[in-house]
Amino acid sequence: MGVLWFDEIDKDDVPLVGGKGANLGELFRNEIPVPNGFVVDSKTYRHFIEVTGIKEKIEKMLEGIDVEDTDALTKTSQDIRKLVESTPIPEEVAEEIMNAYRKLCEEEGEKVYVAVRSSATAEDLPGASFAGQQDTFLNVDGDSLVEYVRKCWSSLYTPRAIYYRVQKGFRHEDVSIAVVVQKMVNSEKSGVMFTSHPVTGKLETIIEAVFGLGEAIVSGMVTPDTYIFDREKRKIVDIKVGEKNIMITKKDGKTVKIELDEKKAKERVLSDEEIIRLVELGEIIEDHYENPQDVEWAIEKGKIYIVQSRPVTTIQAGRVVSEVEGEVLVSGLGASPGIATGVVKIIGDEREISKIQEGDVLVTSMTTPDMVPAMKRASAIVTDEGGMTCHAAIVSRELGVPAVVGTKNATKVLKDGMIVTVDGEKGLVYAGAVKKEEKKEEKVMAVETPILTATEVKVNVSIPDAAERAAATGADGVGLFRIEHMVLGLGKHPMQYIKEGKVDEYIEELYKGMKRVVEAFYPKPVWIRTLDAPTDEFRAMEGGEDEPIEANPMLGFRGIRRDLLETEHFRAEMRAIKKLIDEGFTNIGIMLPLITNVEEVRKAKQLIIEEGIPLNKIEFGIMVETPAAALIIEDLVKEGIDFVSFGTNDLTQYTIAVDRNNENVAYLFDETHPAVMKLIEMVIKVCREHGVKTSICGQAGSYPHVVEKLVLLGIDSVSANQDAVKAVRETVYRAERKIMLDKLRNL
Repeated sequence: MGVLWFDEIDKDDVPLVGGKGANLGELFRNEIPVPNGFVVDSKTYRHFIEVTGIKEKIEKMLEGIDVEDTDALTKTSQDIRKLVESTPIPEEVAEEIMNAYRKLCEEEGEKVYVAVRSSATAEDLPGASFAGQQDTFLNVDGDSLVEYVRKCWSSLYTPRAIYYRVQKGFRHEDVSIAVVVQKMVNSEKSGVMFTSHPVTGKLETIIEAVFGLGEAIVSGMVTPDTYIFDREKRKIVDIKVGEKNIMITKKDGKTVKIELDEKKAKERVLSDEEIIRLVELGEIIEDHYENPQDVEWAIEKGKIYIVQSRPVTTIQAGRVVSEVEGEVLVSGLGASPGIATGVVKIIGDEREISKIQEGDVLVTSMTTPDMVPAMKRASAIVTDEGGMTCHAAIVSRELGVPAVVGTKNATKVLKDGMIVTVDGEKGLVYAGAVKKEEKKEEKVMAVETPILTATEVKVNVSIPDAAERAAATGADGVGLFRIEHMVLGLGKHPMQYIKEGKVDEYIEELYKGMKRVVEAFYPKPVWIRTLDAPTDEFRAMEGGEDEPIEANPMLGFRGIRRDLLETEHFRAEMRAIKKLIDEGFTNIGIMLPLITNVEEVRKAKQLIIEEGIPLNKIEFGIMVETPAAALIIEDLVKEGIDFVSFGTNDLTQYTIAVDRNNENVAYLFDETHPAVMKLIEMVIKVCREHGVKTSICGQAGSYPHVVEKLVLLGIDSVSANQDAVKAVRETVYRAERKIMLDKLRNL
């Protein structure tokens, strides 16, 4: 039991002081500029839980916990943390901590504020990595130091930490925790530095920097500056200045957030000289440890301090990375990453999709749902029109097919039979089969702790063939299953099946497609949106000749309007769903599109009940994609719905009068327009009051800056495109952490 000063610690003391404490001691002893401090060792924590009698209580609370049950995990974490934080620390332990703090003040010649950091430790547990699982507290004064040491101890039982130990098969009693107490640097500038490239291991240092404390980076509050220094050529090779709207700093002994004016926000943080000094320090640290390092640094009054260093813990494995160069024929927006070569086939409309053979490059003005079968065969897709929210972009990402959209002239410049190479990341189409320069690169196989979030992160699915791939993202379910892509792929109009007396054949097709998705995600929920295709997409199908010709199909006969007038096909959808429920698949939600009034919900619900669907066993909800639905949300929730989902693509274009696929006005399309966000905020507030779940399934659900706002507003789930699930989950985690940090600051 006791306190160890940095000058008494080295890298071999991990079992006693944890990785963080051991690294700081090692650096301090080797004269790296580390702010002085001490560590309350792991034996002190064990002594605390044993002499107070709470050890057995904690073990009992953890006994048999199901870490996959998020609610149970969160409650257990809260109960244990409350127990630890409410249990008084033995007087002799508290006195030893305070004596060390008073000595630190004497050595510094003044009363100091300290950073109090958790440093988890595990003896004889190879491969354990506890980074990011426990808490850190900044600008703590002496009067509250003992309280924050106890808070660090309790953070050994965060949901993420408990989950990690169970998943790794570590016994909870084998893991302990030390607490680092270190003089605060009231930094004017701070950030993170990777001494070598964290993915490739190349000799290039990557530095991120912000004004004030580095917490602004860790919590994701701002976009930092990024600097890249080539260690072989000994020069700065890239500078990206972020827009840093706020700064975290100390004021009157408290950690506060200060808004920066536009000029300061766009100002470069580090000078060339400061970058070079940081790189040199990083190289010293890397050489000492003989391993690339992840370093946290701070600058106060021109002096650089290292406040933490840890190895870049990765398993490297060779991978092949392709790079292409050549004559660029057309360029546009890189909508789905990847590189592919193939023969150009220009498609005028869906009647020509038979032209596309396996491996061809599909070139068209804009894809439609009818083209999905051809898109599956294509090696790449190129369109004249569209942006990140267009059909081609969404489906290509889901299929994993490289795509370039919004080229304006691909159908004019490219010719049938040409061989081209498409780079879906850079948004370029090259002439010929461009030689790929393949070079072996070190691929990071990072050991990651699963991120647990209170806000669920789901995935959008359009094509049953992509269900297994979507489920592999680890999403918490399907927030939008668009069945129209599946229906339009059948080639025959739903009403044609009915006219020919083949409704059972139609139901079977629906059932098979739905089952692939529902089964792939079971028992996670799958929200199935009823058929929502505009008339122009139905017209090309067999039996679609009678579809009305509409000036603006997006405002026409679609969604719930079609469902309630062509009730035969709506009933067929419900019968397909009932077959799934009868087989035990109750992880289903029925979602009605384009709702504008209460009567629509009431009539649809009656039809669903008439088809024998037990609404008490599944979920029933609506899309909020019209301003009308948002404005009458209180009336709609009273109809007995379980959830609402925002279709931000339509909600945005209907609210601000912008066709999202019209390139002439696409620059005006903004899902974060104040009017759109006010409608969303209002709906979330009303739904929370009535116990109705809220979600988002539009393209905006894949944009981190939008997701952060939605989490702050209290949304229950976010449904993203397959390629965005991981990034969105990380954004949700940061946003939730920011909320918790803000609450802690206000305690």
